[in-house]
Amino acid sequence: MANLANVENAMANAAVGAAVNAADVATPADAANVGHVADTAGLSNPANVSVRNLKIQLGANTVIENLDLDVRAGEFVVLLGPSGCGKSTLLHSIAGLIDVTDGSIEIAGVDMTWADPKDRRIALVFQSYALYPTMSVERNLSFALRINGTPKAEIERRVARASDMLQLGPLLKRKPAQLSGGQRQRVAIGRAIVREADVFLFDEPLSNLDAKLRTELRRELKQLHQRLGATMIYVTHDQVEAMTLATRMAVMRGGVIQQFGTPAEVYARPNNLFVATFLGSPAMNVLKGTLEPRDGALHFCTAHLRLDVSHYPFKNLPTDRLSCVLGVRAEDVHVGEGSSGSSGSNTKMSERANISLIEPMGNHRVIWLDYHGVQIASIDQTKTPVAIGDAAAFSFDGAHISLFEEEGGARL
Repeated sequence: MANLANVENAMANAAVGAAVNAADVATPADAANVGHVADTAGLSNPANVSVRNLKIQLGANTVIENLDLDVRAGEFVVLLGPSGCGKSTLLHSIAGLIDVTDGSIEIAGVDMTWADPKDRRIALVFQSYALYPTMSVERNLSFALRINGTPKAEIERRVARASDMLQLGPLLKRKPAQLSGGQRQRVAIGRAIVREADVFLFDEPLSNLDAKLRTELRRELKQLHQRLGATMIYVTHDQVEAMTLATRMAVMRGGVIQQFGTPAEVYARPNNLFVATFLGSPAMNVLKGTLEPRDGALHFCTAHLRLDVSHYPFKNLPTDRLSCVLGVRAEDVHVGEGSSGSSGSNTKMSERANISLIEPMGNHRVIWLDYHGVQIASIDQTKTPVAIGDAAAFSFDGAHISLFEEEGGARL
């Protein structure tokens, strides 16, 4: 994985130099063909993006292999995964900054696999802002339009509109050195907006900002998408960004999309153990055990507990004893005497464990339980007094669990 991360970083760095121009350059014909629409209708003609059997190699290293991705027109799709998973490489290939080894990339139904970046009607926003330091905000915003020969009145209209959306009006005469990090990133986003592109691509644009600014710009990006109605593809390793921004999200690992769906679907029904433990803070609790038929019902069993899972929606119902992993989200673990799952359910598990750690989080706290050497996290919103070392009852319901193969980690 470290080798793949190095390969991806090398490819990304090689692309950045050309990317600033690629994000800015469009032909005069492109500028002339842009449709002008009303404020309430957005700035672009959102396009679908279709990636088929994509393969990308660098030397002997395969970064992405046989990858398929369909982005609908007007969607906000987030590519989420750890460093080195191939998410930025995939984004750069859509932008035309990286040559593909095999497969195809279509934008708005047109094969763009080998098209120049300037011909793809895309706009790209980088983590590093990529602003021209000697130009004012206004000239940074209008640069691509000026070199493409766009009429002055049209340039003024687009710049005014983008600066109004991003609250850049008072900053138009300033240079990048006079701006904060959040303001610089707004300018970078604004430079993409004035392109009136069919597809907007974002490569970890908030990573360089502090937590407060990330929260503010994340909200602004979501509102911007709602106003533009544009197709947006966004790369991040931050699950909070992915969950809050995405219409649909693709979780990646090792150059492979592990799951593609709405944030709610991916969070509630992860396809495999990697997705289950990658999403969520704290990560999903996991317990190793076996599925065994007992007393006329199917149970998940360990040396210390037994849970009826007869009503679990198995893809293929096991008929024999099977080693597996049970996962349960921290918010579905209930701590305290009288804690319970679904009313009247016979699938509730109730046990006791020692409290090993308490993490106050303001509007809630995370209580960590030492259950026979396994750490189990519970998100607790009660104000019941508890202390480290206390023995506490805890429970969870079989209706709110996930089960995975022990080998391979696929969802059962």
